[in-house]
Amino acid sequence: MTTIRFYHINAFADQLFCGNPAAVCLLPCWLPDQDLHEIARENNLPVTSFLVFSQEQFFIRWITPEQELDLCGHGTLAAAYVIFNELYPNWNKVDLQSSAGLLPVMRTGNLITLNFPAKNITACVLSLLEKGLGRAPTEIYQYNQECCVAVFDHEDAVHQLKLDMDVLKKLPHRAIVVTAPGNNVDFVSRTFYPQKNIAEDPVTGASHCLLIPYWANRLNKKTLHAKQISERGGELFCQTQDDRVLIGGSAVLYMSGIISLDMKK
Repeated sequence: MTTIRFYHINAFADQLFCGNPAAVCLLPCWLPDQDLHEIARENNLPVTSFLVFSQEQFFIRWITPEQELDLCGHGTLAAAYVIFNELYPNWNKVDLQSSAGLLPVMRTGNLITLNFPAKNITACVLSLLEKGLGRAPTEIYQYNQECCVAVFDHEDAVHQLKLDMDVLKKLPHRAIVVTAPGNNVDFVSRTFYPQKNIAEDPVTGASHCLLIPYWANRLNKKTLHAKQISERGGELFCQTQDDRVLIGGSAVLYMSGIISLDMKK
C-alpha cells in the first residue's frame, strides 16, 4: 500500500469557497502515468498538481480529470502554497521544474507570485465566436489553436454573455477567453473550455499569460490589478517583466489527508 499526502487548496482566493480548487499530491517518486491519471480522476477537481522532490529540486506536473496540461497557473499556486506553508515555512522562493521550463515562485506575506512565460496574441476573424458568445466583441485575437480572446468594451458585457456551448465547441480552440476593462480593476476576464464537463474555469492563471501583455500594452501600464469574474471569482496581481509575466494571488487550505493507493492490480 502506497500512501500519498494530499491537500485541497483554493487558489487565487483569500477565503474558502472562492477561487479555483486544486489538489496537491506529494510523491516520493513518479508513479506510472496511468496511476497519476486515475488519482486525478478520483480527486475530480479542476486539476491535480503532483510534486516530487528530487536532487534538491521540486518537479511538478498538472493533470486534470481529462488530460495532462503543459502549464497550469492555479495548480502551480496551490503547489507553492503547500511548499511554503506545509513543507518549508521558512522559504520565500522556490523554483519548480516543469514541462514548460523553470517556473520561479515567490512569496511576500500572503501573496504568492508566479513567474510564467508571456504569450503574445494576434488579431484574427472568427465568425462563429460572436454567435457562440451571444454578442459581438470589439476585437478578436488568438494564440495558435490553443486559445482565442474576445475583447469587449465594458465589464457588464462580460458578465451578461449568453453562451451557446454547442456553437463554441465547433471552434478549433481549446480555450475561449473574454475580457474587458474593469469597473474597479484594470481588467476583468472569464475563461471557458467548451469541451470540458464544467465549461467555465473559476480562475485561470494560464490565460493571464496572454491577457497581461495585451492589457499592459493597451493601458501603458506594467503593473495591473485583475479579477476573473466567474461565479467563484478570483483576484490577480499582475506585472510584465520582459518576456515573462508575474501573476500574484492568495490561496487557502480547505482540506488535507492521505490517499491510500493499492499498487497490486
